[in-house]
Amino acid sequence: MSHNTFGHLFRVTTWGESHGPAIGCVVDGCPPRLALTEADIQPWLDRRRPGQSKFTTQRQEPDQVRILSGVFEGVTTGTPIALHIENVDQRSRDYSTIAAQYRPGHADLTYDLKYGVRDYRGGGRSSARETAMRVAAGGVARQILGAGIRIRGALVQMGPHKIDRSRWDWAALDDNPFFCPDPVMAAEWEVYLAAIRKSGSSVGAVIEVVVDGVPPGLGAPIYGKLDADIAGALMSINAVKGVEIGDGFDAACLTGEDNADQMRMEDGLVAFGSNHAGGILGGISTGQPIVARFAVKPTSSILTPRQSVDRAGQEIDVSTKGRHDPCVGIRAVPVGEAMLACVLADHLLRHRAQNPDAPVTTRLPRN
Repeated sequence: MSHNTFGHLFRVTTWGESHGPAIGCVVDGCPPRLALTEADIQPWLDRRRPGQSKFTTQRQEPDQVRILSGVFEGVTTGTPIALHIENVDQRSRDYSTIAAQYRPGHADLTYDLKYGVRDYRGGGRSSARETAMRVAAGGVARQILGAGIRIRGALVQMGPHKIDRSRWDWAALDDNPFFCPDPVMAAEWEVYLAAIRKSGSSVGAVIEVVVDGVPPGLGAPIYGKLDADIAGALMSINAVKGVEIGDGFDAACLTGEDNADQMRMEDGLVAFGSNHAGGILGGISTGQPIVARFAVKPTSSILTPRQSVDRAGQEIDVSTKGRHDPCVGIRAVPVGEAMLACVLADHLLRHRAQNPDAPVTTRLPRN
C-alpha cells in the first residue's frame, strides 16, 4: 500500500493500524537546531486522546509519544524524526462478528475490492486511530512555525445545531467537552448528543480552524496553491466529506461588491476591510487570518441494523458493536489543527527556499 506520505519539504509518513501493537510516523525535512522534546508534542495529543468524556469512544489510550530519532540533546538534528505510540487498549474481539461483513459507510468494501484483504479490527489502516500520528507530526510542525503563528480549531455545528457567532469566545473551548466557542450552544449539545449516544446512533459536525499570524506570500499560483493543499490535507482526514476556505460555498450567494475584500493603506501597510477570501488569494496567503472549515459525516459504526452484504455476496443486516464516537467531529478538532500546521510548515519552508530574502510584511514592494 503506497500513498502514506504527505508534504513536499516537510514530509510526514504514518504507519500502523488501529489494533496493531503500535502506530508511528516519520517526519522528514525538519530544519536542524529547533528545540524539540516529547513535552512539546504531548499536550496536542492529550487534546485528541480518546476516553476523556462520555461523548467520545471509551477506548483508554494514554497516547504517550516517544521520539526515537532525529533529536539530540533536546534539539533537532535535521535528520528524520521518528515518533512512536503504543496501542494498549485494543479489543479485537469486538470486531470478530464483522470479519466477513461490509459495514455501510465504512471502507470495508472498497479495501477488499482494491487489495483483496483487509484488517477488520477497528478498521485497520482506515481507522481514525491513525490521526494520532498526524497530531504528533503537527506538534513538530508548530515548532517550525514558531509562537507567532497561532492555530485554533472549534466545533461550530453538530448535526443541524449551529453556534451563535455573536457569542464566540475562544476561552470557552476548555470549559466544555466539545471544543465549542459558544457556551450556550455547548449546553444544548450536551443534551442533544446524550440522546444520540443513548440510542446507539451518531451525528456529523462542522469544524472551523483559524490561523493568525500567517505571513503573506505562502503558496504559489496554479499547482502549488496554499488553499488547495489545505483542502487536500483536511479531506484526507477520516470521515471528512467537505472543505471550504473563507466564505466557501456561501460566496456563491454574494455579489462581486459584497465578496471583494477591499483594501486601504494604514501606516504604510495594506489593510483589508473584510476577509471573505479566508486569508488566501490566488493560492497565496495575504497575511490575514486563514479560515478553513470541514464537514465530518456521522460515525458509521452504529447499533441500528443497516442493510449490507458479506464477502460471500449474501444480503445481510449489520449492527456494529464496540466503542465508538457518537460524534467523531469532536476529536477531529485537534486533527484539523495539526493538518493546518503541517501544510503551513511545508509552505513556509518552500517559501524560504524560493524566496530566502523575501520580507515578512504586507508592505508593498517598491520598484
